[in-house]
Amino acid sequence: NFPLSNPEVLKTTWDEKGKNLLEGISHLQRDIKKGLLNKNEPEMGDFKVGDNLATTPGKVIFQNDLMELIQYSPATKTVIQEPVLIVPAWIMKYYILDLTPEKSLVKYLVDQGKTVFMISWKNPDKEDKELCLDNYLKSGFLAALDVVKAIAPKTKVNAVGYCIGGTLLSIGAATLARQDDDILNSITLLAAQVDFTEPGEIKRFLGSSQMAFLDSQMWTDGYLDAANMGDAFKALRSEDMILNPAVDRYYLGRESKPNPLMAWNADGTRMPANMHSRYLRELFMENQLAACKYLVDGKPVALQDIRVPFFVIGTTTDHVAPWKSVYKIHHLVRSDVTFLLTNGGHNAGIVCGPEHPRRHFQLATHDPMDKYTDPETWVETAESQQGSWWPAWNYWLDEHSIGEIPKRTISKSKAGANKKGYKVVRDAPGEYVFG
Repeated sequence: NFPLSNPEVLKTTWDEKGKNLLEGISHLQRDIKKGLLNKNEPEMGDFKVGDNLATTPGKVIFQNDLMELIQYSPATKTVIQEPVLIVPAWIMKYYILDLTPEKSLVKYLVDQGKTVFMISWKNPDKEDKELCLDNYLKSGFLAALDVVKAIAPKTKVNAVGYCIGGTLLSIGAATLARQDDDILNSITLLAAQVDFTEPGEIKRFLGSSQMAFLDSQMWTDGYLDAANMGDAFKALRSEDMILNPAVDRYYLGRESKPNPLMAWNADGTRMPANMHSRYLRELFMENQLAACKYLVDGKPVALQDIRVPFFVIGTTTDHVAPWKSVYKIHHLVRSDVTFLLTNGGHNAGIVCGPEHPRRHFQLATHDPMDKYTDPETWVETAESQQGSWWPAWNYWLDEHSIGEIPKRTISKSKAGANKKGYKVVRDAPGEYVFG
């Protein structure tokens, strides 16, 4: 990345007679000015939430102080009986799973005959500094599950969790299992860890001095702001997210054009101080969930109590949830685990529709009575397939359904034929996503 030894920079400078360097200087001047003026608006280009991002039709049918729950409008005459409830990470805005139509996992599921519900988390402010993971469990996942149960009574639910949303879902599922509540039909974890003994590059931020500094910063502001969060993720992939873009922008004079994923990535979120501090300590540093020491209502929960099938997805170049860490779910549950490994990173590996030309994956199911297969052996022996993983997962959901029913419509006055009368609050994508 040193310009005098970078062949591409030297060739471009020769071919363009130095014009690229002048363009790079212009970019640098604008970026410095932007930084000095503390302009932190998301760089989303021509992308706009509700306009060309997060456009799958639906309604917000429930809202509390922590989340909105979206029910998406059906696109087929019949749907499988079991609805899908998606729990995204609150470290990101939910529409990572509903980008443009061709990059929307939500739209794909709806088009394949699924009733889909999505949590949209509130972006916390200073007054939310005392929120903890228990709030996200009870006012988030479990509250949303109650609404789904009311709208789709007498049926079980396919629960899906992405990143730390998957960790939260796992805690919730273990809590339900402890209570002998069999409402869940299946659990899907998208790049989500439940064992943090090998958390990946993020461990560089988890020393005692780093945590003390982070705590002091968060308690002053009440949250970890989006800029600091973004800087941390860039540091995890400094070559891809800092060095290479710097060469392109300042040495080659190229103006990057936002794409849907880049636009979403620029639309950051905050993390409540108490929740983030305890999350890092109790899960990452102390690994309480894997050790059956994580407490809900004063009692430990155990993943081994869960008795529903798992579909677990890892991505080959994930810097946030390394796939071998995600794979550790095999040690911790006594259920069928279908593990899928797809190429790509934490986001791009998940957001890859059927039209994506360069995707491939491996897939294998482990019965709890089978002998353990280590991840290295798994990679050597698991079946390999070309294409997006979405159709394989959709097929798995269909295989774990008891059958089809007429589509569930969203009433103007009530969301579904439920007795509690959850009213339509507003159109999707709702309000919290703009916070």
